[in-house]
Amino acid sequence: MSEETTNKQEMPEQLSDILLVLDKEKMKIQAVKSIDENGKMETVDPTKKNQNQFMRVDKSGDFFSNFFSNFFSQLKNPTNFTFFKVPAPVAAEKAQELQKHLDKPTPEGEKVLKEHEVKAEPQPDKKQENQKNMATAQTTTDTSEYRYKPEQIDWDTMKNLGLSKEYLEKRNLLDPLLRGYKTNELLPIGINLGGSILRTDARLSLQQAEDGNVIVAIHGIKKEPNLHFEFFGHKFTDEDKKNLLETGNMGRVVNLVHSKTGELMPSIISIDRLTNDVIALRTEFIKIPDEIKGVKLNEEQKQTLMEGKPLYLEGMISTKGNEFSATVQFNADKRYVEFLFDRSNNNQQAQKNQQNTGQSNQQSQTQDAPRTFRGKELDDEQYNKFKAGQTIYVELKDKKDQPYKGYITFDKDTGKTKFEFPGQYKARVEPAESHKTQTAVNSEGKTNEATKNVQEPLKSGQQRPKNEKQQEQQDNKPAKSKGRKM
Repeated sequence: MSEETTNKQEMPEQLSDILLVLDKEKMKIQAVKSIDENGKMETVDPTKKNQNQFMRVDKSGDFFSNFFSNFFSQLKNPTNFTFFKVPAPVAAEKAQELQKHLDKPTPEGEKVLKEHEVKAEPQPDKKQENQKNMATAQTTTDTSEYRYKPEQIDWDTMKNLGLSKEYLEKRNLLDPLLRGYKTNELLPIGINLGGSILRTDARLSLQQAEDGNVIVAIHGIKKEPNLHFEFFGHKFTDEDKKNLLETGNMGRVVNLVHSKTGELMPSIISIDRLTNDVIALRTEFIKIPDEIKGVKLNEEQKQTLMEGKPLYLEGMISTKGNEFSATVQFNADKRYVEFLFDRSNNNQQAQKNQQNTGQSNQQSQTQDAPRTFRGKELDDEQYNKFKAGQTIYVELKDKKDQPYKGYITFDKDTGKTKFEFPGQYKARVEPAESHKTQTAVNSEGKTNEATKNVQEPLKSGQQRPKNEKQQEQQDNKPAKSKGRKM
């Protein structure tokens, strides 16, 4: 198997189109931003400054047609507008070009306008359409949010992997698949190779092949991220590698090169912490919230996050009502702003200035503690204890989805995680505690309330009087005389 095959790179984000609109009264091209529940369309100037606000639509023919038909039917005054579809990366330039052809009409310009114009198709009967979509739109009536439909999935392939529709629905994993995302957890799958069966854990996603069919993509676990080869034309620097390995995020925007068209794609890069895949997300798909945990972001802070950089925030309020501070950063794999508590303890001033400087040796060692164990991602409280070397209790699921429980401990020296079932843990811990009590009483002169008056040396692990004589000593009763009666 070639190196190219084994290190096949995943295309960052499916190309999208931008919807431009011409108001026939104003004769001005604008970019569509949204449409409200009353059918009123909101637009913005089609400039690069506003490109993060443009409404983006999957450029695939069927998906775009379904979306635009739905959009057009909701519009309050559809006859007042003419719509155009243009590629997202050149939306601002195309808008200027179309506006010039409108301002100074020519036969050539008319052809360009017709080339990009979008025509609304006749709408099907709404009652029939709702009945048809009843089975597919299970969680929302807005079918435009979904990239795929359940009937497009090859369920025979899923069955061969040991998965079913019922299983995915039970685990709440079908919905993200239909929206075009990877499953947010690892799944136990089995692949029949004829003479043998390969069993492994992996994340799954749906992708559209060149022939239009929907295929199941398997994202297996890699030993480590592949940062030694170019990634869509980008060669990772030492600083890039350091940031990705320590935080999971590269911390800057780079221009990736489309493997087929040669198009430059401004993107941020992160590591999938469950599989160690290198994941890229085009900046046009980054959505920064106005507020994070009660802290309103100003334009400078939003821009910092848009550029993939870390941002230190103070005065956030947790769900329990406690105030806390932490570093936040946009993650290309998760597609949202995540908390990086590990980086908020030291050098806070440097983080406020978004200076991604080197971390102390102690921090680097702490970063080695895995956030996920056997497909279970630890919450913040568990992880903070775990990386500090404390033993924590976890509830896990085996490959047959059966729950089991145990204790895990992280060894900073070896970088390995030790797992013990409850019986193993108690068998190790309880005798150790008993031995501590026995040593303290016999060797260090300390007192155990249950045996403090016993005058004989205690046996290993003994925490109570072992016989009647020792019990009498503990109760301060005079010992019975063994003399012969006269």
